[in-house]
Amino acid sequence: MNLNNEAIVRKCFAAYETGDRDLIESVLAADFTFHAPPDPNLDRRGYFERCWPFHNAHPKFNFEMVCSHGDRVMVLYRVTRDRGPQIRNVEVFRVDGEKIADVTVFFGPK
Repeated sequence: MNLNNEAIVRKCFAAYETGDRDLIESVLAADFTFHAPPDPNLDRRGYFERCWPFHNAHPKFNFEMVCSHGDRVMVLYRVTRDRGPQIRNVEVFRVDGEKIADVTVFFGPK
């Protein structure tokens, strides 16, 4: 288990909860990619355009499971926000050095 990788991933979630753009900028690799069913293969710029605005919903993440294996960290979480249903997803992060290189999201039931 790589606790350092888990700490890096937790910073990503903390950035959304606090709206800290500098924090999330600091943990994403320059060549970062994001994958989800509606947004396959977003680059870093596309990620900030499509995904970062979610921080405005004031999300609160409740981690149900965090697992590490090598350079991967998998997080199963529930998130609540100002409006809308609770969300439950799985995200798989690949960490390269001290940066998140890519994320793949698997959407769960609402």
